Amino acid sequence: MPEAIGELLHLARTIACEAGELVRLRREQGVEVAATKTAPEDIVTAADRESEDLIRERIATARPGDGFFGEESDATASSSGLTWIVDPIDGTVNYLYGIPAYAVSIAVVEGEPDPNTWRALASAVVNPASGEVYSASAGGGAYLGDTRLRVATGKQLSLALVGTGFSYDSRRRGLQAEAVSRLIPQVRDIRRIGSAALDLCGVAAGRLDAYYEKGLKPWDHAGGALIAAEAGAKVAGLHGAAASRALTIAAEPGLFAQLEPILDELGVVDR
Repeated sequence: MPEAIGELLHLARTIACEAGELVRLRREQGVEVAATKTAPEDIVTAADRESEDLIRERIATARPGDGFFGEESDATASSSGLTWIVDPIDGTVNYLYGIPAYAVSIAVVEGEPDPNTWRALASAVVNPASGEVYSASAGGGAYLGDTRLRVATGKQLSLALVGTGFSYDSRRRGLQAEAVSRLIPQVRDIRRIGSAALDLCGVAAGRLDAYYEKGLKPWDHAGGALIAAEAGAKVAGLHGAAASRALTIAAEPGLFAQLEPILDELGVVDR
């Protein structure tokens, strides 16, 4: 891989591991809700904020000209053309309840912090509860630790394990549940893990065959999307659109082609 991208990958992985250890320690010490956001169910903990502060500080020290776009703090414009997209704890509700499926996700992209136009260069997703470290770089492949990841090919939709997620808005969540009820007879089964970053990494690692979700923010999918793509998955929206808030689908290309028209028919896209 180009030396510059290798350096970005090393930085993303190093900082994600440090933040992951902080998050793990704070979980052991006990977690309290610090605030709610879009709905009472949409929470932020003190650990979310502390994790993002640490990540922002480490990036600013190492690369002061880069931009920053995180979930819990104000965005910083880039003078270098690169922006770091950060979710300090993806799966905060899991974190609150002690469910071991939450992650620190860090990605660095070229261009504006817009998934419709950016080019992802490197990312790292760390699950502090399991100690697993996923990473990827553009053209350099995807890894779980030191193990190269490749999605399986030849999967039929009827035998596919499909991950998804739901909105915090109760009305939209009901509509999403209706869509799942129509999808589930056509697949092996559905999983709702509660962390988009880990779902996307799960596709890369073969723990899920496919994943889809609407309403994702850039920090929800930036890190995991590159990891899935570098493992051989197609990561996109409907009809050639980029993966974005409207819809994110990840699957091996042949399976993607089977799943996409069904999701289109179910009307799962966020309009």
